[in-house]
Amino acid sequence: MVPIPLLALSGSVGVGKTTVLVEIHDVLVRRRVPHGCIERDALAYSWPERGYFNEVAALENLAAVWANFRAAGAERLVVAGVVERPEDLAGFRRAVPGARITVCRLVASEAARLERLRDRERGAGLEWHLHRTVELERVLEAARLDHFTVVNEDRPVRDVALEVLARAGWLDPEMPGQA
Repeated sequence: MVPIPLLALSGSVGVGKTTVLVEIHDVLVRRRVPHGCIERDALAYSWPERGYFNEVAALENLAAVWANFRAAGAERLVVAGVVERPEDLAGFRRAVPGARITVCRLVASEAARLERLRDRERGAGLEWHLHRTVELERVLEAARLDHFTVVNEDRPVRDVALEVLARAGWLDPEMPGQA
């Protein structure tokens, strides 16, 4: 089986996983790298939930979307979503057969995360997100499932995306296109 490079963008709530995912997509498109990008949380928006944060639905959907991306020519995958338990990595391996997973944990100060959440969240979810970002940062720090961390604060998102890709070993100087 051919290994599938899978880059997981992890990190606490409000750290900018989705923003960096979109920027990575743009970098890879410019370099003409066949890939797919998935926002894991979007795959779990259904009810009733099945499993921890509806992981059963998310992983079934991930498998289906990856199969479609693969059929269209994708050779690698980027997933934005929290990796807080070894079971999260096992789920990725089941959904993407042959996945060779690299986990990047994006980090930003608590103050930056709280400000982003206050700007982004509306309604009932705000208080949950404000609490969860503090709690989840402690969980991720203790779990240490990441291969490396990248700071996503007070710098252009393009610089963050390029650092993530470089540290993951995905930036080949021979690839066409600009950074």
